[in-house]
Formats: sequence, structure tokens, C-alpha cells
Amino acid sequence: MPESGREFDVVVVGAGAAGIAAARRLLAAQLKIMVVEARDRIGGRAFTVHPLPGVALDLGCEWLHSADRNPWTGIARRLGFAIDEKLPDWGSRVAWLKGKDADAEWQKTRDEFYARLDRSADEPGDRAAVELLEPGNRWNPLLRAISTWANGAELDQVSVKDYGRYDPSNVNWRTLQGYGNLIARYGEGLPLSLGTAVTRIDHGGHLIRVETERGDLLARAVIVTLPTNVLASGSVGFIPALPEKLAAAAGLPMHVVNKFYLRLDGAIDRIEPDSNLVGNTDSNRTGAYQVRPHGWPVILGYYGGDFAASLEEQGLEATADFAVGELAGLFGNDIRKRLSPLTGSAWGAEKFSRGAYSMALPGHADDRAALAAPVDERLFFAGEACSAADFGTAHAAYLTGEGAAKRAIAALNASRAPAASHGGPGMPGGV
Repeated sequence: MPESGREFDVVVVGAGAAGIAAARRLLAAQLKIMVVEARDRIGGRAFTVHPLPGVALDLGCEWLHSADRNPWTGIARRLGFAIDEKLPDWGSRVAWLKGKDADAEWQKTRDEFYARLDRSADEPGDRAAVELLEPGNRWNPLLRAISTWANGAELDQVSVKDYGRYDPSNVNWRTLQGYGNLIARYGEGLPLSLGTAVTRIDHGGHLIRVETERGDLLARAVIVTLPTNVLASGSVGFIPALPEKLAAAAGLPMHVVNKFYLRLDGAIDRIEPDSNLVGNTDSNRTGAYQVRPHGWPVILGYYGGDFAASLEEQGLEATADFAVGELAGLFGNDIRKRLSPLTGSAWGAEKFSRGAYSMALPGHADDRAALAAPVDERLFFAGEACSAADFGTAHAAYLTGEGAAKRAIAALNASRAPAASHGGPGMPGGV
């Protein structure tokens, strides 16, 4: 619990993936730090629940995207977490539902659309991805739906320039114990104050004052890892004001992406574990479904964008009704009696997230660099939205958090006066 006037080398705001990574790096440099987190748990938008014995369900991030270069992969192995290296079969959805001929037509449409995206991203200026759809193409609704799952946003809210900068390795793995559990485990033992919401950061004085609902802290540097929707809302004030940061955050909004899990009694004929399906290829208001992930007796429904926001407003019961209805359309009405609701997320309504992950609005791709830029080399920013090539992922959060910590360490070393090594408040003998 913070105590007013306590002094630290660095205060880290937020104990999600970025804040935890930053804190680990700062501790390795033997700095005196404190991590403040508004929630009563660590992990941020990574959160694993256990509604059934032996089953770990992620309500937030699940996939170790770009797993071959994702730092969480190595951390998972060091901590003894089992990794499932089976790659997802996301490309088989249409073939299962519509047959081989339709799948060939779909793949041609999809590949041509993304080729247009790549070309447009290399051109001067920016535009909305929706402008690159082929008018009247039967597969446009599915392209729109995929955007809501992958980007969290409708195509008219997706910057082509930003999309083109995303650079995945396309190696996607999972950990059987849950990504949320992994990140929380890595954060164990940190100097941490939970249930401590920051209300204002005053960086106008010699020391930065971090004001919280439980007292104030003083620091030589602060690393801010707040989600963009929280920053843009102004719920955390800055003195002096930082209008350029709030504007950058507003240009990188986090839309709604939610998960809903159903228990499944028994197997489904012709469906292997970890199969991925789409509810309806003719509508963008549909879900992506993963049947029996890891062989577990569950079905995951995944919903994004405006449709996910609408379902969230109606509540989990409405989401369950929709999910069961789409699954009955895929497998027949007899499936209804074998399905029962388990759990789901509501990230849009979650006070300390207000969304799932960021996507740049058209014309705002460069806002990522603006958001990440330090202020006076003592106020630093990190989080998935600060990454130009890996945004929307937990490893982007890790890398930007670690990067902000390294820069803070360098700045503190550079600013250290000779007298500070002889008992300056909160300072160890060396970094």
C-alpha cells in the first residue's frame, strides 16, 4: 500500500504484461521501484480462469503469437509451463462449411484482398481498409468479420498503413496452463500495490508525484502502461497536461473483442479437437468457434467489433443464446441439449481496460510512435499500442515495457549527480 511521500527511483503504472516486464528489468538494475495496479490482480488483459477441473481458459490473450521470437515462450519454458506447438487451422473454416470449390474461391478473394492491402500500405498517404474490398464480392462479409476478430475493429476503422506494418512470424502456439497464468506467475514477488488506481501524475517538479486513491508516491521516473482507451478518457490526469499523448491514444482506440465458453458434453462427429469454424460466412455479425481446444470439453466463441459490443451490452445470456444458435446451425438442433454456458469476457465494460487491443484509425498509424515517445526522459510509455510491428499482442507489451525500462535506466544513470551516490533518497549505490 502506498504511503504519501514515499520515494522511489521508478514507479510503474499498471501490472499487465508491459508493467511486469518493465519491473523485472528495473529490479535487475537494482533500482528501488513500486508497481501500482488498479485491479485486485495482476496480468491486465491476460486473465485465465478454471471453470472445470484441469481446464485453463483464457478470457484475454491466449495465443503465443510469433512464438518463435516471442519472449513469453522462453519464459514459459523456464517456469515449467507446457507449450502446445500445434498450429491453428484457421484456414480450414470455409472448406468445412462450404466445400472445396467454395474454399478455393474464398482463398483467391482473401489473397487478392491482402495483396491490395500490402500494395496500398506502401503507397503515400493512408486510407481505410474497407476501400480495398471488391464491390459485390460474396466473401466481403467474411473479410469484415475476420477484421473484427483480428483487429478488433471494422474495416472502415482500420488504417491500411498500420495494418501493413504488422509483422508476424505466423508461428502461433499456446500454453496449456493459460497465458494469463503465465504472465501472472512472472509477476509474482514484485514490489506491488494492488487496488491502487492512479488519478494524476504531476511531472512538473524535481520529483514526479504519482497520486493514487491510497496515497501519493514520488519518483525520479515513471513508466505508464495504461491502455489507450483509459489514457484517452482523461481519467488519469497529467500536470503539466499532455494533450499530444491523449490525442495519440485516441487515434489508437481499443475496440471490443470478447470470448464466450460453452461446455460440450461428448464429441462431435467429423470434428477433430482444436477445429476452427465460422458461424456464418454470409454475415459479418458472426462468431469464430474453436471446438474442443486441447481436447477439453468446451467450445470457444470469439466475437469482435461492433457486433461484440452489441452482445456485451445485452449480457452474457444473450451471447450464450447467439452462440448456441450458430452452433445449432452448424451441427443441428440436437447439439443444444449438449451445450451449457461456462464463462465469458466483457472487456469493453471492464473499467481498467475499456476494450481489448488497439488498432490505428485511418491516418493515425504514426500515433504509435507518438504514444511511445518519452517526455523529458523521465516519463515513459509502454504497452501493446506502443509497438509498430507487434501491436495487439502480449509480446508487444513485454518488449515495449522492457524497452521503456532500459531507457529509464539509461536516463537515471545519465542524470545522476555525484552527490546522489552518497545517500540520495531511494537510490542504491549503483545501477
